[in-house]
Amino acid sequence: MTRFALTVNGRDCIVDVPADMRLLELLRDELGLLGAKYGCGEGQCGACCVLVDGESVPSCTLPVAAVGVRPIVTIEGLADAVPPVVQEAFVAEGAMQCGYCTSGLVIAATALLAKTRSPSEDEIRAALDGHLCRCGVYGRVIRAVRRAAGGAP
Repeated sequence: MTRFALTVNGRDCIVDVPADMRLLELLRDELGLLGAKYGCGEGQCGACCVLVDGESVPSCTLPVAAVGVRPIVTIEGLADAVPPVVQEAFVAEGAMQCGYCTSGLVIAATALLAKTRSPSEDEIRAALDGHLCRCGVYGRVIRAVRRAAGGAP
């Protein structure tokens, strides 16, 4: 076991876990934060994405040891970190169906809008590339990101 001092959703925490434990396992199994979902386990589907120092990253492939002192924000902590503009836009556009992919998509959209206030559709698509939605709500997700950016849906 290795001791790690982390900041998760604005709160400092100390955990004793194996150094090779994946961040997703820590969040779900040790900290009880269930918003990031296990999907593919290979960082290819986006269901497990969280913000690490403002970047959207797949937590299923990131070892806890690689996080270092960078702050982690999960979907549960997102409302405390930024205004819920993206979440509200997703609701307004009906950009979710079963909901399994939604937290990862919201995380990715939040990271994009923090860097690019008025992204083009190509930039939105690039930011969401690698996020898989079995229900196929991609058009509504793009409209939601545009709405959150202040663009026309």
